[in-house]
Formats: sequence, structure tokens, C-alpha cells
Amino acid sequence: MAKKFRQALKKPLAKKTSSKKAAKKSALFAKVSSEIWPLEKDILFRPDRLKYVRKLVKPEGCVFCRAAKEKPSFDTLCVYRTKFSMIVLNKYPYNSGHVLVIPLRHVSDLTELSGAEYADLHLLLREAELALRHSYQPAGFNMGLNLGAVAGAGIPEHIHYHVIPRWSGDLNFFPLIAETKTVIESLESTFDRLIAYFKDKSTV
Repeated sequence: MAKKFRQALKKPLAKKTSSKKAAKKSALFAKVSSEIWPLEKDILFRPDRLKYVRKLVKPEGCVFCRAAKEKPSFDTLCVYRTKFSMIVLNKYPYNSGHVLVIPLRHVSDLTELSGAEYADLHLLLREAELALRHSYQPAGFNMGLNLGAVAGAGIPEHIHYHVIPRWSGDLNFFPLIAETKTVIESLESTFDRLIAYFKDKSTV
């Protein structure tokens, strides 16, 4: 049908076209337009993101605790560990280089941490900033901790800081209008970049 429509448009109109032929051509245009127009949109499909947003995928156990039990690797997205804390890539980043700084122990509140754990967590938070400054040269950061599900925590049972590099102009119309964020770097590239930064640091 679309082929017939294109062929019809290429034919020049005769000087004396009958009203019957004009009506037929108009009907053909309306029919083809209704069939092909909705298909001519550019769409970014991310069905895996839908599952995350709607919480349809609920892994068993705590993903952070599983990462804490293993050495840094791309399987766990952990890039660095200390005695009490670790840096993990966000599986669904808001921007390139988005990491989480997490205590190894499964706690839901800062007050549950010991003095040593609390100090180590915040020293590692500073180290995460240094690593991202060195690896990405961002213009700024969003850094924060959401305590509790009502505050927006995705995994409220295990506290974690978000550290998100920011650049001028990185918030374009896409997340505002289309509710979709474009991240230009893959998780593999982010992992390789940060592992390279931490390679000379001692781990436990």
C-alpha cells in the first residue's frame, strides 16, 4: 500500500483531472497515512528499565551483601573494598561514573554503624570523589544518602551513598520531557576506568 502511495505522488496531475480520480487519490492518501504514520517515530526501547522502575524484578537477598562477600569484579560491579566499606557501580546509572559507597555490614541506618565503620565509610566517600574527579573531570557532583523507602531509597535495608558526576548541560530535554536519561558510557567502560584507578591501592 505504501508503495502504491509513493508511486501515486510521483505522477504529475493532469490538467483536467476528473473529480472521481481526485477523490480516489485523496482516499488513498488518507488510508496510507493512517497506516504508516504511527510507525515513523523514533523510539528508544528500554524494557529492562520498566522492570526496575515498577519493581517487577525482586532479587532474593541483598545484592550489596552478595557483593560484600566477593572480591571486586564486574559480576558484582564492585570496584574497590576497604575493611568496612566498598564502592559499587550503580547498575542503572543516572550519569556516567555513577557509583554507590556502601558499608559492608547490612545496616539500614547510620546510627547502627560503629565508630570505625562510620569513619571508614566517609573516608571512602571522599576517595570515591577523588577517583571520579581523576577519571572523569566532572564540573560537579550530586552526593546523597536516602534513608528509608519513603525518602526514595531503592534498597532501604542496606544504606548507601550515591555519588554522581555532573557536567554543564548534561540535563537536557530527554529526562525532563521523555522521562529517559541517556548515558553515553557502558557499565563495562566505567568498571574498567575505575578499576584502573584503584589497581595500585590495597584491598581486603
